[in-house]
Amino acid sequence: MIIVTILVGIGVGLVVGALGAGGGILSVPALVYLLGFAPHDATTGSLIIVATTAAFSLISHARHGTVAWRRGGSFGLLAVVGSFLGGKVSVLVNPDVLMISFAGLLALVAGYMGVRGVRGRAQDHPAAPAGDTSRPWWLVLALACLTGFLTGFFGVGGGFIVVPVLVLALGMHMRLAAGTSLVIMIITAGAGLAARVGTEFGGDYLTVVVFTAASVVGGMLGEPLTRRVRPYQLTLAFATLLGVVAAATAVETALG
Repeated sequence: MIIVTILVGIGVGLVVGALGAGGGILSVPALVYLLGFAPHDATTGSLIIVATTAAFSLISHARHGTVAWRRGGSFGLLAVVGSFLGGKVSVLVNPDVLMISFAGLLALVAGYMGVRGVRGRAQDHPAAPAGDTSRPWWLVLALACLTGFLTGFFGVGGGFIVVPVLVLALGMHMRLAAGTSLVIMIITAGAGLAARVGTEFGGDYLTVVVFTAASVVGGMLGEPLTRRVRPYQLTLAFATLLGVVAAATAVETALG
């Protein structure tokens, strides 16, 4: 079981490091279906894994200038309220409903990112100037709160929804969105964990620690991949990953 944990952890880290997203969408199903965690315990463990991996992956992105610190920090802080609320609501929801909802959301985002990737060459442009947004402030605020809620509710870092939002709402290209999303993931995952303080955790702590360590290693290896491929290729890879995980989660939940 330790070997499986290490291999899955490295895979999750590679995704976080390369795409700045996707760690939670992999770690939650992995903890549930491969490592035997209950869904609510998996969401808590996932937040620890994703926040830690994002923190280490951020170092390399920062070194290469692919992090919009001010916009990422502002967006993350706006998302905190939603994340805290999502964490409180999550523990009240039936586990099967939680996983089916998770799969449905992944499928929707995968569809959007797939279309975005097909039109991908249009994404290969410089990031918008700092402070410049392609949407009104109230929409950015709403998207930040929604992103936070989904982070707290599903126990993910939020990267799978943050990256599309940064590309759509703030006009970032994929590489900058991937790096900036790590800042937001750390903030929102921390808020999601805070909302779970006082709730019972029935998972195995050693598994979470080993998973986190392996994920950190994968994250540090994954960031260099973003400099070797074009942004639209990252987008298509992200969309494919989301689609596969959505289908697998739906099937496993239905059969379980």
